[in-house]
Parts: sequence; structure tokens; C-alpha cells
Amino acid sequence: MKDLAHLMANSCWNTDSSSVLINYCVSFLFVAGKDITFVAKVDSSNLLRKPAMKWLKGKWLDLGSKAGKHLQFKETYDRNTKIYTYEMSIIKVVDGDAGGYRCEVTSKDKCDSCTFEVTVQDNSPKYIFCFNCSGDAGEDAGDLDFSALLKKREKKQQVVQEEVDVWEILKAAKPCDYEKIAFEYGITDLRGMLKRLKKMKKVEPKKSDAFLRKLDSAYSVDKGKRIQLSVEVADPNAQVKWLKNGQEIKPSAKYVFESVGNKRTLTINKCNLSDDAAYECVVGEEKSFTEVFVKEPPVTITKLLDDVHTVVGEKVEFEVEVSEEGASVRWMKDGVELNRETAGSKYRFKKDGKRHILIINEATKEDIGMYYAFTNGGESKAELEVEGTILSLKVLQSIADLTVKSAEQAVFKCEVSDEKVTGKWFKDGVEVQPSDRIKMTHIGRIHKLTIDDVKASDAGDYTFVPDGYALSLSAKLNFLDPPKIHLDTSGTGNKNTITVVAGNKLRLDVEITGEPAPTVCWMKGDQVVAEAEGRVRVETRKTLSSFVIEGAEKPDEGHYSITVTNPAGEDKAELFIKIVDVPNPPENVKCTSVGEDSAMITWDPPAFDGGVPVKGYLMERKKVGSSRWTKLNFDVYESTTYEAKKMIEGVLYEMRVFAVNGIGISQPSTNSKPFMPIAPTSEPTRLMVDDVTDTTCALKWRPPEKIGAGGIDGYIIEYCKEGSKYVQNIYQRNFYKPSDNWVQANEEPVGKNQYRVKGLPVGEKMLFRVVAVNIAGRSPPATLSQAVTIREIMENPKIRLPRHLRTKLISLVGEKVNLVIPFQGKPRPVVTWFKDGIPLEDKTVGTRTSEVDTILFIRSTERAHSGKYTLSVQIENMSDSADIHIQVVEKPGPPIAVHVTEVWGFNAALEWKPPKDDGNCDIIGYTIEKADMKTKEWFMVYEHNRRPSCTVSDLVMGNEYSFRVFSENICGLSDEPGISKNTAIITKTGLAYKPPPFKEKDISSSPKFTAPLVDRSVVAGYATAISCAVRGHPKPKIIWMKNNMIIGEDPKYLMQNKQGVLTLNIRKPSLFDGGRYSCRAINDLGQDEVQCKLEVRGSKANPPAPLPHIHLPFTASMTNATSVIYHKFLQQAATLSHPD
Repeated sequence: MKDLAHLMANSCWNTDSSSVLINYCVSFLFVAGKDITFVAKVDSSNLLRKPAMKWLKGKWLDLGSKAGKHLQFKETYDRNTKIYTYEMSIIKVVDGDAGGYRCEVTSKDKCDSCTFEVTVQDNSPKYIFCFNCSGDAGEDAGDLDFSALLKKREKKQQVVQEEVDVWEILKAAKPCDYEKIAFEYGITDLRGMLKRLKKMKKVEPKKSDAFLRKLDSAYSVDKGKRIQLSVEVADPNAQVKWLKNGQEIKPSAKYVFESVGNKRTLTINKCNLSDDAAYECVVGEEKSFTEVFVKEPPVTITKLLDDVHTVVGEKVEFEVEVSEEGASVRWMKDGVELNRETAGSKYRFKKDGKRHILIINEATKEDIGMYYAFTNGGESKAELEVEGTILSLKVLQSIADLTVKSAEQAVFKCEVSDEKVTGKWFKDGVEVQPSDRIKMTHIGRIHKLTIDDVKASDAGDYTFVPDGYALSLSAKLNFLDPPKIHLDTSGTGNKNTITVVAGNKLRLDVEITGEPAPTVCWMKGDQVVAEAEGRVRVETRKTLSSFVIEGAEKPDEGHYSITVTNPAGEDKAELFIKIVDVPNPPENVKCTSVGEDSAMITWDPPAFDGGVPVKGYLMERKKVGSSRWTKLNFDVYESTTYEAKKMIEGVLYEMRVFAVNGIGISQPSTNSKPFMPIAPTSEPTRLMVDDVTDTTCALKWRPPEKIGAGGIDGYIIEYCKEGSKYVQNIYQRNFYKPSDNWVQANEEPVGKNQYRVKGLPVGEKMLFRVVAVNIAGRSPPATLSQAVTIREIMENPKIRLPRHLRTKLISLVGEKVNLVIPFQGKPRPVVTWFKDGIPLEDKTVGTRTSEVDTILFIRSTERAHSGKYTLSVQIENMSDSADIHIQVVEKPGPPIAVHVTEVWGFNAALEWKPPKDDGNCDIIGYTIEKADMKTKEWFMVYEHNRRPSCTVSDLVMGNEYSFRVFSENICGLSDEPGISKNTAIITKTGLAYKPPPFKEKDISSSPKFTAPLVDRSVVAGYATAISCAVRGHPKPKIIWMKNNMIIGEDPKYLMQNKQGVLTLNIRKPSLFDGGRYSCRAINDLGQDEVQCKLEVRGSKANPPAPLPHIHLPFTASMTNATSVIYHKFLQQAATLSHPD
């Protein structure tokens, strides 16, 4: 029969609209050997994409990787209701399937989970005779009769426990046990606990080369909150990897990576129970570890326990209600914890949503006491009182535990006070029936149970229950069976050899038998493989030990052994795990030779063949700059030399090679150096002699007519004496081989089309030839038709003066002069420079001479460098010379003696003298400007005026004018002008103005405020001001007061009076500066006063920047209408600067 554990049917519906799961699960109890199915339903009507479901066991064991015959998964979707249904089936449940499970569903930024417990009991009908069920009342239908199974238990006295230091326990415990210990001792502030533990554990941190600051040992975060894990690395450019339970984390909306300088941060958003895990930060070979604990909110008790008063034999229920569904509740009686393992069949535990119920099937006197219900956020207690009497039976001898081996006899014996009492024997709650092996006897007061030829199935708990008494005597039969390893490696080829492909997962399940359950130890060589979470680990169940390697690597290869031991003996098995992989890439791929459309490629075999012989190779090629590779062979090629054909001449190619073995294809080799299929060029053209000396010969030539796509890498020049025997051009596979009689003049090919061969014998006749070289080799040679005699040739000296130096060279002061003048002559002529007929000795003027030219350079010219420079070249009695005129100029000085000579009407005549300094060149004109003496602004009158005089017209009558003159040469206007010593006054004629007599008006008045003070509300710490306006004559005296107290020379206050606008500035007001401020104006004719209220408020978190205070000029002569407008403006300005 198949049990179906629906999460919906056995749980409360979830009413939270933000959740993804529409129900939560509670704990389950199943019988071993049956099939069970768990069903979870997800409402996707509000989801943007399909949800992802994970079934987990424990903290982080993903059951999806365990799918097979024992564990099966199914998924369906209802289009009408938009509900996804996920099923997990456990086929023939075993004891190892018991434990905590969690289903976790995620969809984009939403996440939800449900936890539940699975308990597995032995497949025996121990409850069949206890339940007399009738009707369809469900779990509680019928009468429950457990009286026959009750044990006699003496009422325990409450023991006063010694005071325990929980911090010492926490210091010695592992971080994974912190939460359990905190729950046991009532610690609810996990964050505070971790901080205190961190301070208590003063361990000297190990110095790290990669980390400046590592992760803390543990972090705690509330469910749904965000947490940040940060480290500081020594290298700001270092790359880090983040791992969760050994698996690398990829960036996403949930996991955010940040890198700022040396700081690396991992941010986990919306933490849930699946984030409760171990995390690592890896930099190179170094790691930093930590654990993250996701804390759920404390569960409180909303409905307390009630005291119960009952009689013997009645059913008792204690009910408590908690704040959250699926919460864990611990039950205790008189300080002793009650759970499924220790309570036996006397107590039952029931969960119904938020309700948790403790059921006592038949109450006895032993059940009297105080019962407690504990959660991590509260507790409740209630007292049970039981009345009534039961018959008493005295036990003279109780049965004792037995340990026997196979085929031996086991005898259970007990003695009671009443010899007439009969009873029944039970094994694991099921009544024992007599058989050929099992016999039960009753002689007087002694009751015996004899089991012959004991088997493993006989092991268990045996109980004798006297009829008519609430009493039971129990003992355990322990069966000893030598351990045995059932290792099956028949499908792996060699005996006890297991071959695993690198990167794959190995899971070796080994069945183990033996009673009691044997201890299992896996070893690799002399090292023990730990039973812990990791890449290489051991998972042990009752009759099964699994050796797991996640992502097999080459270092995992080796000899392994498994040893099982128990008190009855020991067994051992050995096996060899071989890791095979694809081979390494081939090495040293290169091109050895090229043809017009082909190339010869060679390579070396891979250094590591992956543990499997290499079958052959695959080749690919591509053009340089392209990303597209072309396969050259589809069948495996066994040799390490390959001729690639059908290539385009002049195109650069690259090659790469793959190695192939029985596992697969290797990674590609590194690309070969680029090579080009190409043929040599034709011979160079127009080879001729350019120059000959006593020991050298200069040659020049033109490039070959046919070059090809490969271009030219350079030229090789060779020579030999006339009359020597030499071999003509020899071609072998497009490669030219020179004769031994020719001597190579240059070690490396030259890129220019000219070369001077040095070290030649004087007077000898020499032959020369030139060869072009490219990637394909040497071209045919170009040879001189006649021999060249090595002897110096005389040539008259001659200066080739550039055209721009044949006229005067003009340069500005400070500029750089660099003159290059070529010359010719053989042998090399002697070069001499002169200035104004005298040999040049000025150190500021430099010269440099080569074989073909001479250079005259001046780094910064001065006027003293002006003059005639003469260049002379001479060979023995022959010479040539050339003159170069250099003029260094600058801006002129100002004109002198500028004066106004005559003024008539609207005209003025000016005269001046030329400047003393003309800048070493002619004056080409003058610029005249005029300025009114009132405005002092200058305006141009004449430009490029060549004469030292001028007449200025159109002057304004009644004005007085001044004049200035700039001199100008080819460099520009002078820096300073010449200013006229006198001015020109244009007088008025025939006009006279008689002003009327002035009568002074009496403007005396008493002070009157035209704009009052306005109430203000300001923020403390920000400067403020209050303003008003007053008029009166004579000028009134101003007095500022606060709360009717005159404000003196307090530096906190600044009082201003600008044309009747009065301002009181208060620097950084505090709460004590609030109050009533008044301003009083007094003169001889009277006084006036205005006042306002100033409120100072406390500063906000981010106070707005105060607007600057506005000052407007205000005079006593303003009209009443103007003062009203000004008053309204001040009120609006105050409202804008302080809106509240």
C-alpha cells in the first residue's frame, strides 16, 4: 500500500499574499518499507516566470542529485487554476530517510520554503491491537488501549540541576551547534551571543599574504533581511571567488558582488533558510571561511496550558497554541524531555497548524506532575493530578538484557509475587506467538521465554505484561553478527578497480551487514576520509556506506580501503579508483616550410594523455584576424606532421591542433606563429654604383618588378673579385643557394634601396650583386654588368645654397635659427664659417658638419646675431663660398615728443618724433588714438600713418582730449605708446547759462518705520537675519533689543544700516536665541518702534540650504506706496526662505 503525504492535506493553508507556497507542512510518521509521496502546490497567478522548486534534506543536501529508483520527482501544471504541483516520492522508505526536510520554491525575486519532519518506525503491527477504530472520525476515532504496554515507573523526584556556564559550552562547541545550544538554554539574541563569543575567543589570527582582513568566524541575520560579507585583500587588482557549501556563487539579483579598492563584498539580499550555510572567499590558493546563521523570529505561545484533573485510565490532552505554523515545541515533564524516542508508546504528539497537543493515552499515578511546553520565545506549564487506585503486584526478579550470537539460545526469565498471575510476551509491541523455536513457560511464580537457534530477526525489545495489572517488564535482545562488506565491482572491468571520468561525480554505495551496526572507516592510503560535508566525503546510513567524490580530479586517484568493525569481528575491502580525462593539448605547433599554396606543420604529442592512449589528432586553421576556424580533417590523423594545402598565396594563416583519446577531445593547442604561403620575389632592378672611395663602394637599386603579397623583408648585398669562379643562380624548391665565392656584405637584411659596402681592397676590381629576401626565401640576384675599381674619385667643391637663403633671412628676437646647407666634393672638403669677414667664434652660434652638409644653428636669437655669415668649403687649392645675411628684429620703442601744436574749431594738430629704438628695422607707420578726459576711454583715429604728424577732426565741443601714438614696424606695434604732453580743449562760443536761485526745502521728520519686522521660524545652527526699513531726518539712532533688553556689542549679532534698511544678522542661532526682538529709531523730533517673534527649531537630519538674505536699498525719501510694496516684498522673501 502506498502512503500519500500531501502538504496541503496535512498542513494549514498559507494566507500571506507575499508567499509563493500556498501551504506549509508539518511532521509525518511512516512505516518502514512503504512508499510515500509528498506534494507541494504553488500558485503562479502573480508570478512573472515559472517557479523553481528544490527538495532539500537537512541544511543544504539537494535531493535533486539523488534522483533514481529510491527517490523520484514529478511536476504537473493546471492551466485553469495556474497551480504548479510538485511531487517527491520515496520508494520503500528506510530508517535513513528519517530527518528534517525542506521544500524551497523561488521565482525571480520571490522565495518561500516549508520545513517538515519525517519519522520512520519499524514495519510491525505494534499499533493494530491498540486501536479499536470505528466510523470515520479520523485519527482519534475509537478507544485507545495502551494499558498492556505500560511500564512501571517510579515517580521521579525533581533534581536540582547544578548551575552551568553556557559560555564555556559555547566556546568549546562547533559553530554549527550554536543555534541548538542557544535554544536549549533560552538564548534568543543570537547576534549578541556571536558578538560576545567573538570577544571571548582571543585567538591570534594567522598572518595571510592574500588577505588584510578575513571574514568573521560567523554571521547572524534575521530571515528576510540583507547581510554583507566583506574582506580586504592585499592586492587591489586581485580576483576573488565566493563559494557556498563548496559551490561557486554566480552574480545575480540575490547575490551582489562589489569591488572597491582592496575591499571585496558579497551582499545576500532577502535571506531565507537556504542561505543558512558555510561560505568561503578564495584568493588564489588562500581561503577565508565563515558561517551564516539565518535567524527566524521567536515563536511565542498565544494560548497557555490548562491544569488537568483526571482519574486512572482516562485519556489526557495538553494543548498549547503558538504564534507560527510549523514551529518546534519541546515537551517536558518534571525536567525530563518528552520526545518520540524516549516517550515510547505512552505519549503521542500531535500538530494541527498552530496547535500542538500532548496526548497521554491512559493516565496512571506515575503521570502526576508538572508538564511544560517550550518554544524559542516562551514557555507554559500545567499540572496533572490523577486519582484512583490500582492493584499492586510485586516483581521479585525482572528480565535482563541478553546478547547472543547466531544459532545460540536466548532465555528471558522473570519472577512475580503472585504465582497465579498469567501474562503475555511482546516483541517490539507485537505479541509473541509460540513456534518450534520459540517457547513460553509458566511454572509457579516464574515466567520464561526461550528462543532457540537465534537469528538476526529475533533482535529487539521484549516485554512481559502480567494480565490485569498496569505493569510491564522489558529487556532487549542484542544479536551479534560479524560485519561483512558486500562490494560489487563486477561492472568496472578489472577487479576492485573503478574508473571515473574527471569532472564527473562518483557515488559508490557499499552494503554493510552486521549486528550491532558496525563502525565504518574509509581510508586513502594512510589518511582517513572524513564524514563531513565536502567534495570528497563519506555518507553513512544504517546498512549502507556511500563514498562520494564531487567533480573528480586527478589527485583523487589512488588506493582506497573500507574497514567495518563491531564486537563480533572485522571485515576489510580494498579498491583502486582511476581518474581518466581528455588529454592535454599538443605542444610546440609550428610551420617548418611554406610553398605557393601549402605549408608543412609539425607538433609534439601532449605531455599528459589523460590516462588513456592518444588515438590521433584533429587540425584547424584560420586567417589571421578572423575568428572562424576551418577543420582540415574529420578522421583522426595519427602522425605529428601534416601538410596543409589549398591555401591562398600572400594570406597569413594560423594553425592549432587537438588531441583525441578514448575519453574525448582535448583543449586546442596554442596557435602557431602566423605563416604565409608565398613564392620568392623577382630580382631587384636598376642596380648601379652611387659612389666609390679607396675602401668603400655605395650601391643603389630599385625594388623588384614582381614582389607578390608577401612583400620584402630586406636585401642582401654580396661581392667578389673579378675573375673568381662562381656558380650561377641555382633554384631548389624556390630557394636560391649562393656560391661560396660570393661574400655577404651585411649580416641582417637592409630595408633601404641603397647600401655602402666597406672594407674593400684598394685598386681591386670588384663585382657586386643584390638579392631580395622575404618569408619564402631569396630572389634571383641583380648583378652589375661591369667590375668596379675601388679608387677615390676627385670632385670639385661646390655649395648648393637653398633658394630661401639667397635673400636676407629675417628672424624675431628669441626665435630659433637652424640652417642646413648641403655641399659636394671629393675627398671630403674642409668647411669654415665667417661672420662679417672674421672667423666665427661666438659661442651662442653653433655649427655641425657631416660628409654632405653643414648646419648653422642659434638656439635663441639676439639682435647682436645680425650680420653677414660666410660659408667656405675647400679641397686643396680649390674652394667655394656663399654669403648668408641674417637680420634679427623686434618691436620698436614709443614715439617721443608727442604734443598738440594747434587747436581750431573742432580740429587739433599733432606732431612727434620717431622712436629712439626702431627694433633693427624700418618704421612703417604710426597708430594714433584719442581719449576724452571725462571717460578716459581710448578710440583709434588713424592707423598706418606714415608721417610724424597728423590732424584730428570731428572733436566734440566742450570736451578736453588727450592723444597717444604707437610706432609700428614689421614686428608690430610698440608695446608702449607716446602720450601727448598737453591736451586739446574744444571751447564753446556764444553760449551762457544762468541757473535759477535754489530754495532749500525742509525735510525734517520724526522716525517712521515703512517696513516692519516679520515673525520668523529658523533652524538651529544656520545663520539668519531679520530686517525692517525706517525713514526720518535728521538720521535717527537705531537700538536693537531682545526681550526688551538692549543688545550690546555681542559678537553673535551684526547690526547693519544701509540707506534706511536695517538688518540684524544672528550667527548660528541656538534654541536659547529664540524670543521677541524689537528695533527702536530715535531722533530729536520723536521715536518709533517695531517688533517680531523669532522661533528657533532643532536641526533636521538633512536641513535645506538657507536662501541668502536679500538687501534692498531704502531711502527716507520713498513714498508711502513704495514702502507698502517694499513691505510686501520682505514678507514674500521671508516665506520663501522659511516655508514652514
